[in-house]
Amino acid sequence: MSIFLLDLANVMLLASVPAIGFALVFNVPKSALKYCALGGAIAYGIRFSLMSYSMPVEWATFFAATLVSMIGVHWSHKFLAHPKIFTVAAMIPMVPGVYAFKAMIAMVEINHKGFEPQLFAMLIENFLQAMFIIAGLAIGLAMPGLLFYRRRPVV
Repeated sequence: MSIFLLDLANVMLLASVPAIGFALVFNVPKSALKYCALGGAIAYGIRFSLMSYSMPVEWATFFAATLVSMIGVHWSHKFLAHPKIFTVAAMIPMVPGVYAFKAMIAMVEINHKGFEPQLFAMLIENFLQAMFIIAGLAIGLAMPGLLFYRRRPVV
């Protein structure tokens, strides 16, 4: 249990770094940077925790993105700012760069070596994995708007 908590703290700390970096690129106010870092750490920590309990990465990403989007809406009401200030940078650590890179490498190898079933399977598997994770991020980011900012009731 203590190894899990140490790993969790480690990934949360490391996930806050790209969240701050992208917040700076998006010109987020300095007072909101700590919340972007906290949001990135929370999102990645939730995803890491859910995946450690055998949840698929796509669903773990969706639930983490949804929860951090809800937290971002709460912070936006508290600090009178737009929710995207807190949420978009917090999602960046969960972008599936490794899967997209592996799909691209497989595509380049198919172009270079010719068609091989193993390379094509690697291309499709990594591409679909990246797209489902991106869909989880996008839907999770949009979830507060779908639930709270509707003109008509959900039911």
